[in-house]
Amino acid sequence: MPGDTGVGHDGPMIVVEELTKRYGAYVAVDQVSFTARPGIVTGFLGPNGAGKSTSMRMMCGLTPPTSGSSTVLGVAYSQLKNPGRHVGVLLDASAQHPGRSGREILKLGSLTMGLPNGRVDEMLALVGLDEDEAKRRVGDYSLGMRQRLGVAHALMGDPEVLILDEPANGLDPAGIRWMRGLLRGFAERGGTVLLSSHLLHEVEVIADELVVIGRGKIVAQGSKAEMLAGTGSIVKALSLGDLTRELDRRELTYTDAGDGALHVDATPEDVGHAALAAQVVLTELRMGGSAGLEEMFLQLTSDDAREGVAA
Repeated sequence: MPGDTGVGHDGPMIVVEELTKRYGAYVAVDQVSFTARPGIVTGFLGPNGAGKSTSMRMMCGLTPPTSGSSTVLGVAYSQLKNPGRHVGVLLDASAQHPGRSGREILKLGSLTMGLPNGRVDEMLALVGLDEDEAKRRVGDYSLGMRQRLGVAHALMGDPEVLILDEPANGLDPAGIRWMRGLLRGFAERGGTVLLSSHLLHEVEVIADELVVIGRGKIVAQGSKAEMLAGTGSIVKALSLGDLTRELDRRELTYTDAGDGALHVDATPEDVGHAALAAQVVLTELRMGGSAGLEEMFLQLTSDDAREGVAA
């Protein structure tokens, strides 16, 4: 169970304060600040090259920051005693030794953390790697299998916090659904999850809070509900012409959302009032949801995406 590792700390489990990393004149991460709280899945979103991986490497003590700081469970990651018992980390599933078997990698982790022998079998079962797969060399694993092994290693010490960089990479749809359920269950038991991705939809499905980064800077953050509240409404009506005339009269902007629907830059309540005034029957009315959030994400990061640049 998350929270049984003996590190006492109230409030946010991950605190990042003005974290900055420069490589000469190039600023990879620029004064990034956010928190991740227990019981919450925090999605760390941004295009490739935005600074997500560099930020997470600094949080885990692998890359020294130029300035700023980050703490996990109230202290710098490097100050945690037996960190695997407190923080589960998966930054690069391909970094596992290709010549060792999956079981050997977990066994080494178990010995390092001082865990009982049975923990390896528990973790293999949890992530769905059977005995034949566990005996195979990791160099022969698919990316999806490496991700499962990496998650098993991250969870082995029964940590309170998970820091995962692009954990859905290489997983098939069934694997992605499994990952969602695993992380949601971890958070519901009181754990803290920080999950990075450049795929908005995958994070949107599971995350409670979102931190959006572009060109090394935070460009938006808040609860998913708050962000969705600003994404307008989707509406369908029996008479779109009458509705659009009323929307124009109220100076509410809208665009064609396809399939006979409009995306209106207003709350569903405001659209409903407009429809009532126009005496129009609505056949659908809802928050902008994924379409609106994706549009917002692309607008926030469009100038910041750097395809092919290391994150």
